[in-house]
Amino acid sequence: MAEIVEFCVPSGNDRTLLVLGLESDASEHALYLTFSAFGLLHSVRLHRNVPVAGPGYYAFVKFYSARDASRAQQACNGRSLFQKTALKVCICTRQRALTKQTLPLNIHKSQELANYYLGFNGWSSCIITLQNIPGFEDNEKEERGTLPRHHHSKYLCVQELNIPHYGIYTRGIGVAELQVNPNQEFLMATRNAQKFAVQQALSDAFRKILFIILENGKLAVEYNYPEKDLIDCVSEDELRGLIQVTELSFLQLDPLGEEEVLCNFNMNGE
Repeated sequence: MAEIVEFCVPSGNDRTLLVLGLESDASEHALYLTFSAFGLLHSVRLHRNVPVAGPGYYAFVKFYSARDASRAQQACNGRSLFQKTALKVCICTRQRALTKQTLPLNIHKSQELANYYLGFNGWSSCIITLQNIPGFEDNEKEERGTLPRHHHSKYLCVQELNIPHYGIYTRGIGVAELQVNPNQEFLMATRNAQKFAVQQALSDAFRKILFIILENGKLAVEYNYPEKDLIDCVSEDELRGLIQVTELSFLQLDPLGEEEVLCNFNMNGE
């Protein structure tokens, strides 16, 4: 059966392993080295045991692929691996679902996922436009080198993502706003706002594609949008004109970054 991997925080119960019996000197680094041999990891979380369970730790290891998680569970359960005593490795199940919302990956996780499946030369990106949104800059005071008490810097970026081997290209939009306090350096704050907008735009472009991992291990890449996005259909000149007219409608975009809801887990004994 084919498996779908999206550019979002893995949420399937079958993609997370619960590792029990970790000794007091266990580390997230050791866990990462061990389990990353089976596939790309999203996260490793190490937690101290509750007092009644005695000294030591337990951990959650989250994969992007349920198939990789299953292989890791079967290979590692009951083995000592990097310590003297054997570990218990189980597939996790949620006791309750706190949210059905899919959480987007931040730009660093998105690039890591793309590089893992496509290779470092398998994709490229370019900035189409990066501009200040009118109404949020006080140009007159900026020229004088002074800032209002509550100055805001807001930038909009459109970036194009290309995956040539699969004939796919898409575009993403990012908006970033940084409040500039009177004691902060304006130039540095402006650069940060531009940087965050660029990162958000690339992250948004990645979210429009998905990877399909076939049973034989081969990869297919698909455009993951119900309908072709308008910004993917127009030329660069048309897009710049469209942005000039409608740019304020993009202010509802989510801010850059990845948040993950922590849920309770229990073991699915295997």
